[in-house]
Amino acid sequence: MNFMKLSAATAVVLGGLLASPAMAQSFTVKDVAGREVAFDKPVERVILGEGRMLYAVAPIEKEDPFAKVVGWRNDLWTTDKDGFNTYVTKFPKGKELPFLGNLTDGTLQTETVVKLNPDVVLLPIGSKQAADEVKLEDMLNGIGVKIVYIDFREHILDNTEPSLKILGKILGHEDRAEAIAAYWKEQMARVTDKLKGANPPKPNVFMYRAAGLVECCGTFGPDNFGLMVDWAGGHNLGSDFLPGYTGSINAEQVVASNPDIVVVTGSNWSQTKNAKDYVNVGPSAASTFNDSRKALNALMENPAFTGSKAVASGNVHAIWHQFYTSPYQFVAVQQMAKWFHPDLFADLDPDATFKEFHEKFLPVAYQPGYWINAKEDR
Repeated sequence: MNFMKLSAATAVVLGGLLASPAMAQSFTVKDVAGREVAFDKPVERVILGEGRMLYAVAPIEKEDPFAKVVGWRNDLWTTDKDGFNTYVTKFPKGKELPFLGNLTDGTLQTETVVKLNPDVVLLPIGSKQAADEVKLEDMLNGIGVKIVYIDFREHILDNTEPSLKILGKILGHEDRAEAIAAYWKEQMARVTDKLKGANPPKPNVFMYRAAGLVECCGTFGPDNFGLMVDWAGGHNLGSDFLPGYTGSINAEQVVASNPDIVVVTGSNWSQTKNAKDYVNVGPSAASTFNDSRKALNALMENPAFTGSKAVASGNVHAIWHQFYTSPYQFVAVQQMAKWFHPDLFADLDPDATFKEFHEKFLPVAYQPGYWINAKEDR
């Protein structure tokens, strides 16, 4: 027997036996803030620094989205009560998890974070400045807790796919994250590819952000729903006035812009303080569409909209606000494309798309109700 071959083989075997199991399972992620975050073992305990991160966790951790979650912010409850109920009804553990405060308004209690002993705290990129100001990273590093930033809101083109893949790595399901990202691109292309070929005129669209929850006229700049409007073949009027992804313009500017189409964002904000006159669209909201349609038409009685081309033609709609902070933007783009270019996208069925996504990736059944028209016949 060749001694050199035996020695080499023995070295390989011994190397495998002596290697630390923890080292063998170590990994690193690069978050959307550009930070390299190293883990020396698989993640078992996760804090969701925004409750609506559940929308992205659920398709990746399909068997039980709460399997590794030890605490979460209460914003899913306050901004989408129907979505919250859908998940905690099937996974009761979610209702028992402790709610955490919000880092950006100073209500997050770091003592609570420490007591929960997480491996990682997932934060939206919009919380980074607040985290830096209170030196949260330094404090958590001292007790072995990592911070990872993800983003489905501020820069959706740049950060949706990377954020999915970050979650896939952290949760141990990289293959699922890849499949979700591929589906996202495939479904988005059904709109963008057709628009490239047809190049139709772009209607002027005003996105009325969180109507009934914020004063007129909250809207979106050139990202988030503003970018989704562009992807769907419209011209987002908010992009003409706002540099960031969100903000407000005055009613007089809306009147001067005279939108062809108005799209209101809505949700079940019944648990949000001072919420009134909002349009309830979202999971299971189809059963209350008569009330939602009345609320939508009442919002259009604001002087900002009464004389607009959109109201005159009945081209007024509402869509689920939470498309703006989830990896489900392709559904909103498909539905808005039908509103903006009904003939071009007559064969597109966003309800069927979202139902298929639920069947392929999500642990809860699809419940229609994510959008509504001001007029029943549109």
